[in-house]
Amino acid sequence: MISTETLQPFHYLFDSEIIDNITHVAFLKSFQKNDIIIDIGQDLNFIPLLIKGNIKVLREDNNGDELLLYVLESGDTCAMSLTCCMANSMSKIRAVADIDATVIMIPIENMKLWFDTNESWRNFILQSYQIRFDEMLETIDTLAFMKMDQRLFKHLTDLVKLSGSTVLTVTHQEIAEDLHTSRVVISRLLKQLENEAKIELGRNKITVVDF
Repeated sequence: MISTETLQPFHYLFDSEIIDNITHVAFLKSFQKNDIIIDIGQDLNFIPLLIKGNIKVLREDNNGDELLLYVLESGDTCAMSLTCCMANSMSKIRAVADIDATVIMIPIENMKLWFDTNESWRNFILQSYQIRFDEMLETIDTLAFMKMDQRLFKHLTDLVKLSGSTVLTVTHQEIAEDLHTSRVVISRLLKQLENEAKIELGRNKITVVDF
């Protein structure tokens, strides 16, 4: 049983009935950076509510290369996993802890029951779908209409917003994996952004100046 204090990020979203129900049926699970929380092809028995940390949601192509779809923050859930749970299908995404994360795991039978019986829960699920859908549209627009240097700088500024710091502890390889390109390309474009006075490069860190 988890405490109502643990659910603090969700108090403004859920009524007291749902808060009480979650404390009785859900359990907490902690993940370290880079731990896989949900994997592609996995049968989903629970849906995650993120209370601490960030989670990257990724798709994988036939060659095993990954593409970042969106990032979950505290107070979020993964709409892609919700869809799979509602359809009783296997996961089509990979969810990875971007930093150490704590997640509330809710059994899918409760998720489905509350969707039919509780307005605050139903509104939360529908709003989550809309937010994640908008984020995926943004990802598609970025892929279709932005050059790689623009995509890279947008990715860096998004990371600043997530972390709350203009100093990013991230490797060129990690950025390349998120943007589905090579480390060589990212290193070249980072140097270009530095020459444009938009960033400053350090050892395994990047300072975003023009933000």
